[in-house]
Amino acid sequence: MCVYLNRMTDMMTFLHDHISLLLSLSAAGVGAGIVAGLFGVGGGTIIVPVLYALLTALGYPADLAMHVAIGTSLATIMPTAISSSRAHWRRGAVNMAVLRQLWPATALGAIVGVIVASYTRGIFLTLLFAIFAAVTGLLMLRGQKGFSLVKGMPRPPRQHALGGFIGMFSSMLGIGGGTVSVPTLAACGLVMPMAVGTGSALGLAIAIPGALGFMVAGWPVGGLPPLSLGYVNLLAFAFIAPLSALFAPLGARLAHALPELWLRYGFAAYLLLIAGRMAYKALG
Repeated sequence: MCVYLNRMTDMMTFLHDHISLLLSLSAAGVGAGIVAGLFGVGGGTIIVPVLYALLTALGYPADLAMHVAIGTSLATIMPTAISSSRAHWRRGAVNMAVLRQLWPATALGAIVGVIVASYTRGIFLTLLFAIFAAVTGLLMLRGQKGFSLVKGMPRPPRQHALGGFIGMFSSMLGIGGGTVSVPTLAACGLVMPMAVGTGSALGLAIAIPGALGFMVAGWPVGGLPPLSLGYVNLLAFAFIAPLSALFAPLGARLAHALPELWLRYGFAAYLLLIAGRMAYKALG
C-alpha cells in the first residue's frame, strides 16, 4: 500500500512540475489535427517547432532536439493521416489513381530521407524547410486560379522521381507530406480540395517508414529524453496523437466549407508564417 501511495505521489509531483509541458503538448495535438484536416499537411509543421522549442527549453542539445522532434512528429502523423484521409475520402476528395501511382516511390523516398536526416545537422534541416515553405507559399499566391504548371500527373520515370522527392523531403523534416505534396499535386492540375485530400492520404506512405526509420537511427544514441524509442518520444506521442486524430475531421469539414480561393490563400499564408518562424529559430 505504501509503495502504491509513493508511486501516486511521484506521478502527481511530475504532473504538477510539468503541467506547462503537458498543456503545450495537448495544444500542439489539437492544432496539428485541425491543420492536418484543413490543409492536408499531417500537422508536422506545428508539431516539429513545438517539440523542438520544448526540448531545447528543457536543456537538450539543439541537434538532438531537432531529430527527436522530427521522429516523434512522423509517429504522431500516422493516426492523424488515417483520420484526416478518411474524412476526405468520405467526401470524394481522394484521387485513388494518383495515390496508387505515387505511393511506392514516396515510401522509398521516406526511407532515404531518414538516412540523410540522421547525418544532417538540425540547423540545416530547419533552414531547408524554411526556404521551401517560403517559395511554395509565394507560388500559391500567384493569381486567382493558383499555379497549375502542367495539365496532369507526369508519366514514369518522372512520376517515380516526384513521389521519391515528396517522401524524402517530407521525412527529413518530419512532415506528413502535405506541405510538399499538396502544392505539388495542385501544380499538376488537381483542384485544391482534391490535392488536400490526396496529400493527406499520401502522408501514411511517409509516416510509417519514416517513424520506424527514426526509431532505428536513434536507438544507439545516448542522452535521449525519457520514454524514447530511438528518436521517437512516447510521452509526446501519447499526448499529441489522440488529440490530433480527434480534431482532424473538424479541419476536413472546414476545408470543404471554405471557398477554394480562401483555402489556397490560407495555406499560402500558413506556409509563409511557418517559414519565417523556422528561419528565425535557425539563424537566431
